[in-house]
Amino acid sequence: MPAGPRPSVLFVTDLAYEARGRRYCDEDIALTARLREDVDLALCHPRDAAALMDGFDGVVVRNSGPVLHYQEAYDAFRARALERGTRVYNPLTGRGDMAGKQYLVDLSRAGYPVIPTVDRAADLGLLPEAAGYVVKPKLGADSVGLRFTDTPVLEPGTDGTLLVQPRIDFRYEVSFYFVDHDFQYALHAPHPDRRWVLEPYEASPADLDFARAFIEWNTLDHGIQRVDACRTASGELLLVELEDLNPYLSLDRVAPETREAFAARMTVSLRELLG
Repeated sequence: MPAGPRPSVLFVTDLAYEARGRRYCDEDIALTARLREDVDLALCHPRDAAALMDGFDGVVVRNSGPVLHYQEAYDAFRARALERGTRVYNPLTGRGDMAGKQYLVDLSRAGYPVIPTVDRAADLGLLPEAAGYVVKPKLGADSVGLRFTDTPVLEPGTDGTLLVQPRIDFRYEVSFYFVDHDFQYALHAPHPDRRWVLEPYEASPADLDFARAFIEWNTLDHGIQRVDACRTASGELLLVELEDLNPYLSLDRVAPETREAFAARMTVSLRELLG
C-alpha cells in the first residue's frame, strides 16, 4: 500500500446474523483480518453505527443483514452520515438495492435486460404470459414477504409498494462481483434449487458487457457491487438484483489467490475514498 497515515475504519457487520446457506460472520472475520494490515479497524453492530461513526475516518457497511430488521437504526445512520459528510463505503448514493427495488421497475421500463417488473395494477398487462408470477415487497430482502400467484395481481392500495414479476424458467443463476468498476470474479449456481451452492464461473466477454451495463448505470465511483442474473432457457441473461448496499461475496467459494486479489483491490478502493 502507499505510504501515509493509516485511516481508521468503523466496519459495520452483524456477526450473529443467520443467513440461509451462508456464513456471513466467517466472511467478515476473514475480510477484516486482511484489511487490518492496511487500516485501523473496529467492528460494530448496525444498530450502533450512528452513535460510533464520528470517531473514525470512514464507515464500511458489510454483512449487516437486511436493513428491514433494523430500519429505524439504519435511517438514523444514513441521516447522520449525510448530515456530517461521513465517508461511507459503499457511498450512500447507490441506485440499486440500497434505495429499494424501484430500480427494477425503472430498468424494465427503460428496456434493460431485466426480469420484467411492474409495481402498479394499471401496468400488469405489460407483463408477459407465464406459468406463474412472483409478488414481493419493494423494500424486502432475503425473500421476506415473497409469494407466488397463478395470475399477475396487486390488491387495492398496494400500488408502488409491491413488485410483480413473471416466474422465469432459467437454467442457472450467476453473480458478477465488482470493486469500483473493476470486475473481480463470477460465481454461478448450476442447480436452480440450490441458490447458494456456488461454483466458479468463467465469464464471457458478452457476460461482462451485460454486467458492466448495470455497474455503469449505477454511477458509484467506489464500492463493492454484485450483479445477480439468471440464464434463461433461451440462453439470455436477465438481471435479478443489483446489490450495492451490503452484498455477500461468497469469498469462501473462490481460490485463495482470487480472495487475496479481491481484498487488495478493496483496500486500494477504500483508501482512495478516505483520501
